[in-house]
Amino acid sequence: MKSRKVFWQMPSALLWASFVIIIGGMIYAKSIINPILMALFISIICARPIRYLQSKGVPQGIAILIVFLSLTGVFVGFGEIIAQTVSSFSKNASEYERSLEEFGTSAISFINDMGFSLSVDKVEDALQPSRVMSVTAGILGELGGFMGNGITIFFLSLFLLFEQDEIDIKSKAILKDSKSSFDYLRVIGQSIRDYLSMKTLTSLLTGLLIWVSLWFLGVDYAILWALIAFLLNFIPNVGSIIAALPAVMFALIQLGVPGAVGTVVVFVVVNMIIGNVVEPKIMGKGLGLSTFIVFISLIFWGFVLGTVGMFLSVPLTMAIKIMLQQNPRTRWIAIVLGTEKDALEHHKESKA
Repeated sequence: MKSRKVFWQMPSALLWASFVIIIGGMIYAKSIINPILMALFISIICARPIRYLQSKGVPQGIAILIVFLSLTGVFVGFGEIIAQTVSSFSKNASEYERSLEEFGTSAISFINDMGFSLSVDKVEDALQPSRVMSVTAGILGELGGFMGNGITIFFLSLFLLFEQDEIDIKSKAILKDSKSSFDYLRVIGQSIRDYLSMKTLTSLLTGLLIWVSLWFLGVDYAILWALIAFLLNFIPNVGSIIAALPAVMFALIQLGVPGAVGTVVVFVVVNMIIGNVVEPKIMGKGLGLSTFIVFISLIFWGFVLGTVGMFLSVPLTMAIKIMLQQNPRTRWIAIVLGTEKDALEHHKESKA
C-alpha cells in the first residue's frame, strides 16, 4: 500500500514520462503481450461455462476439457471455412476478374455516354481486379495472423483456468489488508466477462443474419462474409464497415450493381437492428464508456497492440477506468472516460 501511495505522489511530469515509457515498451513487446492478453480474456470467458458445469457436479478437469474441446472445434471450423473458401476463390479468380473487367468497361461507357470524358486506361488501372481482390485477401490475412498464435494462446488459457482457484487465493493473500482493492479486481473481471459474453452473442446473431441474407441474395461464399462480420463485430464503430467492404465488392463482381446494393442494404439493416435494438437491450449502460472514448480507445489500442488491441480496446479501457476510479488523484480521468451518468453520480457524491 505504501509503494502505491508513493507512486501516485510522484510529480506529474514524471508520471507522464513513466506512461510514455510503458506505452513504448508495450509497442515493442506486443508479440509477447498479445498472446497473454488473448489468453487472459479467453480464460475469463471460459470461466463461466466451466463453473456452470462444476455446479452440475462435473469435476473441474473434465469441465475445462469439455469447454476447451468445444472452443477448439469452433476455431478449427473457422480455419476450415477460410481454407476452403480461399481454395475455391483461387480456382474461380479468372472468372471473377473477367466479370469485374466487363463491369468496368460497361460503367465507363455509361459515364461517357452521359457527356463525361474518362480515360479507359486510367480507370482500368485504378480498378484492377487484383487490387479489389487484395482487400479480401488482406482481411483474411489479418484473421490468419490473428489466429497464428493459436497454440500458444490455447496452452496459456488452459494453464490459467487450471490455476484459477490458486490465483483467487493468491490475490486474497496479497490484498488481505485492502478489501476494496480485491473488490475492484473482481469488478474488472465481472465487467469484462459480461461484455465479452454479450458481445459474442450479438456477433453470432450478426453473422447468422448476414449469412442467411446473403445466401438468399445468391452471393457466393456467404458463410465467409458472415464469419468476417462475426469477428470484426468485436471491433467497435468501424468493424462492421470494414466487414462490409469485401462482401459488397464481391457482390458487385458477381451480381453487378443490384447485388452490391442488396448487400449494402443487408449490412446496414442487420447492423442497425443489432446495434440500435439488440445490444442496448442486452448490455444497457454496461460499458460505462462514452461513445467518443470507445472510438479513441480503438485508435489508441490499435496503435499500441495492433489487431488484438482493436479487438480488446473496450475491455482494456473498461479495466483502466475501474482502476482509475480507486484513487482520488485519477478519478477525474475515470469520469472523462465514463458516461454522463458517471459524472452525475460523482457530482451527487461530492455534494453529499
